[in-house]
Amino acid sequence: MGANSSSISELPENEYLKKLSGAEPISENDPFWNQLLSFSFTTPTNSADLKLLEEATISVCKSLVEKNPRTGNLGSLIKVFLSRTKELKISAECQNHLFIWQAHNALFIICCLLKVFISRMSEEELQLHFTYEEKAPGSYGTECEDLIEELLCCLIQLIVEIPLLLEEVQRGERTAVYGDITYSISLEAVTTLIVFLSCQLFHKEILRESIIHKYLMHGRCLPYTSRLVKTLLYNFIRQERSPPPGTHVFQQQTDGGGLLYGIASGVATGLWTVFTLGGVGSKPTPQLEQCSPLANQSLLLLLVLANLTDAPDTLNPYRQAIMYFKNTQDSTAFSSSNPHAFQINFNSLYTALCEQQKSDQATLLLYMLLHQNSNVRTYVLARTDTENLVLPILEILYHVEERNSHHVYMALIILLILTEDDGFNRSIHDVILKNITWYAERVLTEISLGSLLILVVIRTIQYNMTRTRDKYLHTNCLAALANMSAQFRSLHQYAAQRIISLFSLLSKKHNKVLEQATQSLRGSLGSNDSPLPDYVQDLNVIEEVIRMMLEIINSCLTNSLHHNPNLVYALLYKRDLFEQFRTHPSFQDIMQNIDLVISFFSSRLEQAGAELSVERVLEIIKQGAVALPKDRLRKFPELKFKYVEEEQPEEFFIPYIWSLVYNSAVALYWNPHDIQLFTMDSG
Repeated sequence: MGANSSSISELPENEYLKKLSGAEPISENDPFWNQLLSFSFTTPTNSADLKLLEEATISVCKSLVEKNPRTGNLGSLIKVFLSRTKELKISAECQNHLFIWQAHNALFIICCLLKVFISRMSEEELQLHFTYEEKAPGSYGTECEDLIEELLCCLIQLIVEIPLLLEEVQRGERTAVYGDITYSISLEAVTTLIVFLSCQLFHKEILRESIIHKYLMHGRCLPYTSRLVKTLLYNFIRQERSPPPGTHVFQQQTDGGGLLYGIASGVATGLWTVFTLGGVGSKPTPQLEQCSPLANQSLLLLLVLANLTDAPDTLNPYRQAIMYFKNTQDSTAFSSSNPHAFQINFNSLYTALCEQQKSDQATLLLYMLLHQNSNVRTYVLARTDTENLVLPILEILYHVEERNSHHVYMALIILLILTEDDGFNRSIHDVILKNITWYAERVLTEISLGSLLILVVIRTIQYNMTRTRDKYLHTNCLAALANMSAQFRSLHQYAAQRIISLFSLLSKKHNKVLEQATQSLRGSLGSNDSPLPDYVQDLNVIEEVIRMMLEIINSCLTNSLHHNPNLVYALLYKRDLFEQFRTHPSFQDIMQNIDLVISFFSSRLEQAGAELSVERVLEIIKQGAVALPKDRLRKFPELKFKYVEEEQPEEFFIPYIWSLVYNSAVALYWNPHDIQLFTMDSG
């Protein structure tokens, strides 16, 4: 692409790019394309070089935008790319990687150009640039093909077919070099699809009608829906590492490989050798060395596709594919009403989900699958090793101060969905964990998964009360505890203490607001100012939470008193906390059982005498739990909460997903000043 340039900043002066964006039409048969596309590089990933690349591309694009209506060179470049992809299979069979290499390079240039075009013009204007044709002798005619649809369809075909070729590499049927370059072109195809959809970034409102969306949901792209979703999922499952930098740099053949190959290898030593992993003079970060760019990019694309808004005349087929795919071991017939369903190995998917929960996007995928796909949800709940999935989610919540609010929210919703199942709520108390190293507040040498879940959720509530005060976070935490409460069993003493300590914190907060309201009322007598409504609202919220905590404690005592001596012990130790709520009109009914339990066990302890050891107190509690007649405890409706998405969930998910793309996509940079969909500190 030019042997005289030595840095990205010199790209605008590169003779080949100047010709591409110049006033002269270039036929798709012109030898120029062999020169333009014969370069070797690994895409830069460091933000400084990506920004430089963006700025260099902008100047080329400005010229191309101006000249393309007369030259049609963008269309010619795309047609050259399409012709190269048609040669991929033949190239592979002949062990000649030139066409694969040039197809990859053409796609990289197209992606760079598209990214700038999309950020600076409407979809209608973009569509026009795909319709311009070269106005030079040798053109193939005046009939304009729909190049956007053809390019989109080609990208999807590349994504779904290349994994089959990579499997041949793994079986030894093709060379490793072939595997490296096909990995790169697969990554570039996924990236280009993301770029095609990135028009959403430059709109404040959610796009409900989009030209690109229509192409992807109708016509030639539609039949590939299930294969595309399946491939993107498998890319995520495989977590295949990127090939080392420079592994697909082609050397000139010594046995007379032909003029075209000689030209390619000669040009390859020029400008584009500056594109090394991490950019000029920098090294790849450990994070990039450890992750799989293709897996990450595939997951981001999957999330974007699954959350496209439904078209007026059709449901989003990618979401339908997510909702209805099945396990490979499921032999039941597919329903004709679900044309995009497919099968995938659930065991491999479950393992990948367990291992990748440190990223927002993996947690969001887990949420989508549990919420939308009943087959996945049933499978997960039937696993006997749910701790492998739950522990990473709890670790997200434990480190709440290090996570963005959206990630914490999705982790909580996952717990809420899991706790809707009684079998899950029972089984987590049977799973005994040893030495939870990330739980730093107290040494937990042995604790059940259920008790650990309670500890972390209560800690999240307490953190929220002192920091963010997010009502939705409160609500979902309490809903998960409420769902579990009837199944609380053998609670760890620390978990039992934290339940009561949370109630203590709420009680103090209630009294403080009540005192402030009283003082404010006294101070406002004779004044027109009335600050009381704010205090009334605060009191109502706190009393709702207190009511819920009392219901959770009551549910445990009513349903599993004999399983929870540690909770009774903590209740008795802090019995004075509950005194003020016995006669409170909002809590009188729910306090009846708690008051009865406190009175019953207090009486038995008094009869046993003073100076009792902890062990003796627990022994008396266990004996008393058997002796307490169950019919003396008033029955209340079962505490059960089910997660329901808010109306218009896309208003939350689409900005969230695109913020993940903006922050996490490999080798993609957008000018932050151009972003309209979200603010830079959102999430």
